[in-house]
Amino acid sequence: MTSDVHHPDGVRLQKVLASAGIGSRRACEELIAAGKVRVDGVIVRDQGVRVLPSEAVIEVRGIRIAVDEARLTIALHKPKGVVSTMSDPEGRPDLRGYVGEFEGRLFHVGRLDTDTTGLLLLTNDGELANRLAHPTYGVTKTYVAKVKGHVPASIVSRLKRGVELDDGPFRVLRCKVLHENAEFSIVEVEVGEGRNRVVRRMFDAVGFPVIDLARTRFGPIPLGQLPRGATRALSNEEVGSLMKAAGL
Repeated sequence: MTSDVHHPDGVRLQKVLASAGIGSRRACEELIAAGKVRVDGVIVRDQGVRVLPSEAVIEVRGIRIAVDEARLTIALHKPKGVVSTMSDPEGRPDLRGYVGEFEGRLFHVGRLDTDTTGLLLLTNDGELANRLAHPTYGVTKTYVAKVKGHVPASIVSRLKRGVELDDGPFRVLRCKVLHENAEFSIVEVEVGEGRNRVVRRMFDAVGFPVIDLARTRFGPIPLGQLPRGATRALSNEEVGSLMKAAGL
């Protein structure tokens, strides 16, 4: 028995893994036997180990998995015109109208400005929310912007080098022109920190005002084909990937 991680009042490890969607009970037992599972940093091969899902840090093949069923993380495709708050004193459409079906308090991870659409994450895990939003952990975000005019290669290079904004210099990690014509360009950018309306302000600073803006990825989580205004609960594996990105 791996006594340093075994909790006699807990749940058998293979059952926890199976409940998290890792595989059948038998497949999970094989992963344990092969030394592919760690609990609190310790490789576990004993099939009799019990753990507390609400407390244990469990990794399968080096990737942390979310096993606490009380924790919930939601992806929302935020429509234009919705404010990134759970309630709005001005009576504008808010997030509660889209996630009210989920019980308990949800924290929105950062914000999207009212005119920006796309992926917004909400979770009842306060620590995860704080880490995902904090610039220290550098969790990347990807946006697709429709901007006025033709964006030349020199502007792409400038955005990568950095531009000076009123709250300090800012640069993108990646920038790619997806489509362009004489009137507008579609540009994909990846950023490593979040500031208020920073993508819009950045394009304004280089002379290419944003017409439309959408966030298409938050860390390892893509917006994908989620319809506008729709929500979905992230899988345990997806939440685990977010935890890893946030250093949890």
